Amino acid sequence: MTETAGRQQIGRTRASAAGGSTLWAWAGAAAGVAGLAGIQASMAISAAYDPKTVHDPAQVAKGLGEHTNAIIVMHVTLMVATVLLPVFGAGLYRRLRGALPADSVLPLVAFSGLLLTAVATLMGTGLDTELIFGYGEDGTLSDEFLTMGSHWVGTIPWLWVGSGLTGVTVAVAALRHKAVPTWIGVVGLVLGGLALVTGMSPLQYMAGFPGPLAVALLGLGLALSRPRAL
Repeated sequence: MTETAGRQQIGRTRASAAGGSTLWAWAGAAAGVAGLAGIQASMAISAAYDPKTVHDPAQVAKGLGEHTNAIIVMHVTLMVATVLLPVFGAGLYRRLRGALPADSVLPLVAFSGLLLTAVATLMGTGLDTELIFGYGEDGTLSDEFLTMGSHWVGTIPWLWVGSGLTGVTVAVAALRHKAVPTWIGVVGLVLGGLALVTGMSPLQYMAGFPGPLAVALLGLGLALSRPRAL
């Protein structure tokens, strides 16, 4: 067996293994939808950005206390995304590895972007317990801390730049190497590119809009498409 034939056989074996289940891809679709829900909940926690209250920590703290339900929704949905993103990343790594040359770095880069996003969503929910349960205990949390917490939940969960890196990587794999369907590559290029560019810019929180959508559509597309062997 020649070296080329051997690599092709390895590619078929890998692709066959990757095609055994698409649960990882559905996990990606679910992670994206959960991320979209989390971002919407974050937008509802607006006391720190209201011109009427922004300069008054006591009013910001009061406004935050009125949005406890939104914090709970944000926490649950973003933690779902946090758990599912690495699963999607691992499956995407395997899928790309089975369709790309063995020495390609694209699978690892795609996985790394989703892992980076999972870290951002985890950190973005890191103060939620304090904000949910500490607010009702008189004197436990200062107005200044609650004001900072209000800014925290309105910024850190939006750092989806890593999903942009994954989207652009999938685009390269699709459009240059035909590793996944072309339309998936276009989605990765457009939405992932937007998340990457905005996330790298001073408008970094804007990545929270295209990032989860990119993950949802990439996961859905990969769930419905068949892997390609080398």
